[in-house]
Amino acid sequence: MTTQSFMQFPAIDPVIFSIGPVSLRWYGLMYLVGFIAAWWLANRRMQRVGLSKDDVSDLLFWSFLGVIIGGRVGYVMFYQFDLFLSDPVYLFKIWTGGMSFHGGLLGVLAAMWFFAKKKGQHFLQVGDFVAPLVPIGLGAGRLGNFINAELWGRTTDVPWAIIFPGAGPSPRHPSQLYEFMLEGVVLFAILWWYSSKPRATGAIGGLFLLGYGVFRFIVEYFREPDAHLGLYSFGLSQGQLLCVPMILLGLWLMMSARKRGIINHATGNS
Repeated sequence: MTTQSFMQFPAIDPVIFSIGPVSLRWYGLMYLVGFIAAWWLANRRMQRVGLSKDDVSDLLFWSFLGVIIGGRVGYVMFYQFDLFLSDPVYLFKIWTGGMSFHGGLLGVLAAMWFFAKKKGQHFLQVGDFVAPLVPIGLGAGRLGNFINAELWGRTTDVPWAIIFPGAGPSPRHPSQLYEFMLEGVVLFAILWWYSSKPRATGAIGGLFLLGYGVFRFIVEYFREPDAHLGLYSFGLSQGQLLCVPMILLGLWLMMSARKRGIINHATGNS
């Protein structure tokens, strides 16, 4: 096949509209979509875990802050540490781009710990409540990556390959869409179904860690590794290495939850 046989990425302006110095970008809109979806879903289930609307608003606010701060710090520490050492101010140059899911996850965990301590709830119970709310935001973020024509996949000759601007003339996997489907749509469907019935504390959060870790590990085989990092031993990427502890922790949480048995999240009673 020649490159003419493959789809050329459409020219999409990353800025939706501008009003004076203020611009709304597609990627920012995706964050907004994820936050609104999480808020709506959380309000549907808040009474099951003994939370009020104010509690939900506080939890989502701190979680969103954790995503932004943790995502940026994680990206710099995990993927651009050498650049940080040479220019520590780079950490604050958020306009240059760069967010890490794994860093954002750590930020959300910190926010959940703060909220659980403040409300006198079990950390794992808060995690079980938050876990099903996350995948829609993840999926929306991957759509933002696709619209921005960033984080593209490895070269391929599959019929649905796309030639991305800035990625050379070779057709590539639209790995952003793979992640949208697996980390967004499929993971949400699994978690929403699994959490629709009473589960042992820690099981839902464990399933999120396991599911995301496995899906991301798989998609990394189709995603172009960071040029300055490349691949490590056994052909693994940085993203895959960061998924390994997620998978192991998720398995451990689910096995531990199985031993504890079902607990009423609203009362804490077995």
